[in-house]
Amino acid sequence: MDATNTTNAPVITLSAAALAEVKRLLNVQGITEGGLRVGVKGGGCSGLSYTVNFDDKIGQYDTVYEIDGVKVLVDAKSAIYLQGTQLDFQKDLIGGSFKFINPNANKTCGCGESFSA
Repeated sequence: MDATNTTNAPVITLSAAALAEVKRLLNVQGITEGGLRVGVKGGGCSGLSYTVNFDDKIGQYDTVYEIDGVKVLVDAKSAIYLQGTQLDFQKDLIGGSFKFINPNANKTCGCGESFSA
């Protein structure tokens, strides 16, 4: 697994709650290779939507950041839109969800899953 960047300041940070949840999910799913991939893709009611998943492949244009033992993978295109973003995790009565706090978002939709920059 070649990391293209493990020393620069991360494009995205994880709150303590998000970091704990990512570690829990990695453990529950038995994932030992790869890391958390965060990104942006076209779509959603505001034009762009966030993506969060686990990935064991690092692409040619990916940057890898290590945050408290968790590898976070961000592709070059997504990095433009995610610069300075924090990923948070919020629990509620029926479960929980990841929430992006993105200073680059000019407009977000009601569900908070898409945005425009």
